Formats: sequence, C-alpha cells, structure tokens
Amino acid sequence: MTAPTPAGTGLRMGTARGRWVLLATVLGSGVAMLDATVVNVALERIGSDLDADFSGLQWTVNAYTLTLAALILLGGSLSDRYGRRRIFVVGVCWFAAASLLCGLAPNIGTLVAARALQGIGGALLTPGSLAIISASFSGPDRAAAVGAWSGLSGVAAAVGPFVGGWLVEWSWRAVFLINLPLAALVVLVAVRHVPESRDPAAAPRLDWAGTLLVVTGLGALTYALTAAGETGAGASTWLWGATGLAALAAFVAVELRSRHPLVPPTLFADRQFSATNAVTLFVYAALGALFVLLVLHLQVVSGFSPLLAGTALLPVTVLMLLFSARVGALAQRIGPRALLTGGPLVAAAGVLLMLRIGPDASYLLDVLPAAVLFGAGLTLLVAPLTATVLDSAADRYAGVASGVNNAVARAAGLLAVAVVPVAAGLGGADYSDPEVFADGFRTAMLILAGLLLVGALVAAAYVRRPLGDAGPETPARPSGAGRMRIEECLHCPVTGPAVHPPDEAPAPEPRPASS
Repeated sequence: MTAPTPAGTGLRMGTARGRWVLLATVLGSGVAMLDATVVNVALERIGSDLDADFSGLQWTVNAYTLTLAALILLGGSLSDRYGRRRIFVVGVCWFAAASLLCGLAPNIGTLVAARALQGIGGALLTPGSLAIISASFSGPDRAAAVGAWSGLSGVAAAVGPFVGGWLVEWSWRAVFLINLPLAALVVLVAVRHVPESRDPAAAPRLDWAGTLLVVTGLGALTYALTAAGETGAGASTWLWGATGLAALAAFVAVELRSRHPLVPPTLFADRQFSATNAVTLFVYAALGALFVLLVLHLQVVSGFSPLLAGTALLPVTVLMLLFSARVGALAQRIGPRALLTGGPLVAAAGVLLMLRIGPDASYLLDVLPAAVLFGAGLTLLVAPLTATVLDSAADRYAGVASGVNNAVARAAGLLAVAVVPVAAGLGGADYSDPEVFADGFRTAMLILAGLLLVGALVAAAYVRRPLGDAGPETPARPSGAGRMRIEECLHCPVTGPAVHPPDEAPAPEPRPASS
C-alpha cells in the first residue's frame, strides 16, 4: 500500500504507471456500467425463470438504482476523507460479493436484496473512479487521462449490450457472475499500482442524517409507486407515499440547517443550476423508463432475441461517441439554451417513432430509425447539460454540483421505472402477454415523450446564460480554473453525467462534501 499522495502529483500519460491507473479506473467504472446496461436485457429471462411478476422486475432495476442514487454523494465524501483508492477498492469488493449473491439468487426477493447491495458497492466505487484520475494526473496529462476515461467508458457502454445479450442467451446468472473475475483484476491492479490520495479540505463530519433521510424518502416513495401498480392506491400505499414525501421534506430542512450538508443549499440559489437539474429530472426519467420498457417490448412483443434486443439502442452510444465533443464545442460558442431545448424535442420525436414497433417488427425499418433519431436528440443534449451544471456552480462546489446532478439523474430514472408502468397500466404478469404489454407500451411512450417535452420547455424558459458567464449568484472565475472542458465531462447517457470533475481548484475553506 502506498502512502497518501497529494492531488495531482503528476503521473504521466503513456507511462506504465499511468496506464495501470487508467486500467483500474476504467475497468472499475465499466463493471458498474455493464450491469446498468445488461440487466435490462436479462429481465424477461429473470421473470420467467424466477416466476416473478412485473413489480419484481421493476425492483430488480430499482433496488440497484435506489441505493446508488441515495448513497453516491456519501460515497464521494467517504473517498475524499478516508482515501480514494481505499474506498474504491472496498466498493469493487462489495460490488463483486453482491454480484455473486445475484448470480446465485434462488428467488426474486433474494435477487432484489442483492441488487440493493450492488448499488451500495456502486455508490462507493463510482465517485472514486474519476476522482482517482483527478488526484493522480495533473495539467495536460489530467485532461488527456479524463478524455481517455470518457472514451473508454463509452466503449464499455457500447460493448455491454453485445456481451449481455450473449450471456443471457446462455444464462441470465452469467450477467452477474462475469463481474467476479473483472473485479478481482481491478482490485489487484488498484492495490499494486494506484496511488492513494485524500482531500485535505474534506468535510470534518459526514452528513449521516441527510443520507438516512434521502434513503428513506426515495425508498418509501418508490415502494408506494410500485405497489400502486399491483394493489392499487390503498391506505398502506398512501401511507408509504406520505412517509417518503415527509422524509424528503425533512432532508431539505436538515440540509438548510447543517454545517456540513450533503447538498449545499447555496447551489440552488443559482437559477440556471436549478433549471438545469430540473431538465435533468425530466429527461433522465424518460431515459430510465425507456431503456427498461423498450428492451422488454422487443423481446415480448416483437420476438427479438436478447442479443438483438440489447443492441437496439447501440446507435445512441455510437452517435454520442462520434459527435458529443463537437456538440460541446458548439454549446460553448452559441450557449446551451438552444441545444437543451432542441435535444429533448428531437429525442421525443424518436420516442414517438417507437410507436411503430410492434409484432414482427423489422430492426432496420422500425427500430433503427427511431433509435437514430432518439440518439441524435441525446447527443445534442447530454454534453451541454453536464457542462451547464458545472458552469453554474462556484469552483469550490464543482465536485458536489456534479454529484448532485448525477444523483438527480439516477433518482429520476428510479421514480420513472416505478411510476410510468403504473400510469401505462402495466403490472402483474403483463410482461408475458404480448397484446397487453403492447397496449401499455404505447401509452408509456406517449408519457415519455411528454416528459421530454416538459424538459425542453423548462430549458427554453429558464436556461439563459451562456457558458462561462457568471451569474449574479456565481462569482466570476478565470477561464479554465477548476473547470472541465465539455468534451472531458462526457459519460454514457445510461448512467448519468460525470460524477466527479477532473480539475478542482483548491478551496480556501473546507468543502461540505465532494463526490
């Protein structure tokens, strides 16, 4: 174990040590990203094998997203305080152990519990991945390392559906068990080659009260929304929903009073930051539900194999890899408003085009055009969205601002997977009935297109400032200081925006949190 290293101590790209650090961080985040893409492909087989109803499939997705969304900011704070490599390795080991439990699960209840444990591991390892790069490289090498991390992570997202579809053809359990050898390699490389680092300005206390409240709030609300689709809106459902809302309201109150809040309330004093997170909420809600429902629809209604269904949205990843950096540069020149407005509208058109996908659908004629149009909309949207969030926060809050936006994206997907099927009339064993599922899918696509439309309207109304122009609540900052270039902050749309910025300027006072 190496001694703690000050941030940015100057590992060089192209050196053996630099390549080892990249391997550990890319592979570590890639393992979590792989699960985010391939589990959707496996849902139909999981339901059939474990005799699960639709709510069981919802919880297979949401148990992971719930703990990840609720704990990801805490994971970043733990990394900064106790050592980024240490928490990263703990997260990888935890994730691997939970993956083993997933792969051996005898019933849907055990699988859901194991997925929740997986989310905790993901919350520990995900923030540390990019933070390790930030602390290990400096100057131009840091920018190059982050660019390589982003590109290779995108490749992992592109490969994921192929790998997942192939594994599911053999056994859905292999989707989880494949994580074990990958995790072992990550731990071996991290322990031997990754330098340790901490943030000397990390918060002296962790916001355990805020963390408990956000876990309780999101969990109770998700349970209420999911139960409404199975048993209807009975007294217990209303009680769970009220408990969730009360816990989230208490979370806001605690953050306003805390000396070391998990989410600094001053961030939301900037109207553009609040507006951009509202856009994130609506857009990523649509994404979260779409990625689950479309893959199921292609298998249940259109008769696609898991491999072909899993690769249906591959054009989205390809378009983002090819054009996101150019869109980011365009946002720098013309400002983010037009792109944050136009991107959701184009994506909504792609979602409406998916209404054509039915029984005996053709991949080339029915699926591909919709996927390309949807991917074009996301390509216009994702890079400017992340860049606007970071640009709207003061330098010393850059890390937590990115983490908040990531948590909003994941929480949006969590709630959408719970509520959209209910609103579309899907529940019980509907996923095994092609005709019933097709009717619910059509309703769901209209809802998702509506969410994207609302996101576009919010952006048009409230995103006003060009990038780099400090608002009244945001102190002016020198160009490039503590900032991430747009093309460096890209990440796969399945997983949300980048969690930790690569270049944070030293803060003259302790930061409340970092992620």
